[in-house]
Amino acid sequence: MTVRWRGVAAAGRIVGRRVVTVDGRRAFLAALFAPTLARAGQPRLPVIGPAPAFTLIDQAGRTLSLADLRGKVLAISFVFTTCSDSCPIVTAKMAEIQRRLGTDFGRRVHFVSISVDPLTDTPERLRAYAAKFGADLLGWSFLTGTPAQIDDVVRRFGAYARRADNGAVDHLTLTSLVDAGGRLRVQYLGYRFQVGEMLADLQALLGE
Repeated sequence: MTVRWRGVAAAGRIVGRRVVTVDGRRAFLAALFAPTLARAGQPRLPVIGPAPAFTLIDQAGRTLSLADLRGKVLAISFVFTTCSDSCPIVTAKMAEIQRRLGTDFGRRVHFVSISVDPLTDTPERLRAYAAKFGADLLGWSFLTGTPAQIDDVVRRFGAYARRADNGAVDHLTLTSLVDAGGRLRVQYLGYRFQVGEMLADLQALLGE
């Protein structure tokens, strides 16, 4: 899909394929033109700031908030169930990371997939989507809400989503890692990130 940067609230310098958030007004240029930095020179992932709070509904119809997940390392992505390009790729990669995390998954690491198409993605549809990818729902929540709630959380994470008149959804593919203290640490733009790269970042946060 074509990534549209219009409306992005925050992005920043690129670290490998990751983006460390800085001044949102420089989002486009910073993400495209900042130099790639070596991982070896970074013993610790930078702290971007507090992760944006949210309270949404999960695949079982239960309320879930960011505060409920405090104490766990999080990977938060934006998807929708009828997406045919970037979302299946991201979700499949997350499923592979789920497998490779072993016993840390669910116990110490939690994944959150937030739908950007709340008019379509009911809890029932999200349950079916989760099953399709083999998601372990003990450690992976699929969230939806009202259009206003989704618009708010998408904007505050620095992502973008818009529903066209024909029902198509255009959105920015963004995955954010949040540490156990609720701080946003790194964001991945797009779907071309390597599974091993995100796994290493999650393990680094677990080791702090």
